[in-house]
Amino acid sequence: MTASRTALLPRPRAAEVPPALTGTRRPWVTALRTLACGAAAAGPAITLATGSTPPPLVHFTVLANLLVAVAFGWSAVRSWRGAPQLPPRLTGGVLLLAAITGLMHHLVLANYAETPAPTSGWPLAATVLLHTVTPSAVAADWLLLTAPRTLRPAHIPLWLTAPAAYLALTLTRGALLAPGSPDRYPYPFLDVDTYGYAGTLAQALALGLLFTALATLITAADHLRPDVAGRIEHRRNRISPPAAGGLK
Repeated sequence: MTASRTALLPRPRAAEVPPALTGTRRPWVTALRTLACGAAAAGPAITLATGSTPPPLVHFTVLANLLVAVAFGWSAVRSWRGAPQLPPRLTGGVLLLAAITGLMHHLVLANYAETPAPTSGWPLAATVLLHTVTPSAVAADWLLLTAPRTLRPAHIPLWLTAPAAYLALTLTRGALLAPGSPDRYPYPFLDVDTYGYAGTLAQALALGLLFTALATLITAADHLRPDVAGRIEHRRNRISPPAAGGLK
């Protein structure tokens, strides 16, 4: 009797799981992020294979692209497994690094006669990948595949630790090399031999303020942009055929 009453009782409904934790795979997102990861890794790989002066790993651009490749590779794996996306404090930092890489090259470094841009061959391919393709891919991912209104001003100090760490690395490396060594400083605005430590740090501070303004602009834009990713996901769910229901 007890067993029959138990069988007649309604079964408790399973707790609803947030969409980000349902384990739903997103193959098309995985494919796009895998391509972005490949582009971000290809630039440094070509640079290392062909050789450059100063050494490739001294360049902020190369290091930033390697970080982008790691982040997008990790994000692609999570999309394939249906895991939640990377937290905004990381994706926003990657976006800022990519933006710095693209803008500094096209607006600042391209104007220096001491560093002429390559015009053909593998060096040109590496330059395009490092300074144009990767920043564009990161920006497209942010605009099309991530939810808006997730970046916070409190994230900005964390994002700026990467440029600050690079500055410390560059100045330390320059101090360890003998004065007059070729390629002692990878960028002309960080050349202590030319500007001295006071002038170099003043220029670095000015760049830091510009990077802070850029990070603030990105954060503000994130709160104003439309939810393209949500619209795409909603449209995909509407097009998908409904699952077959049980017999009644």
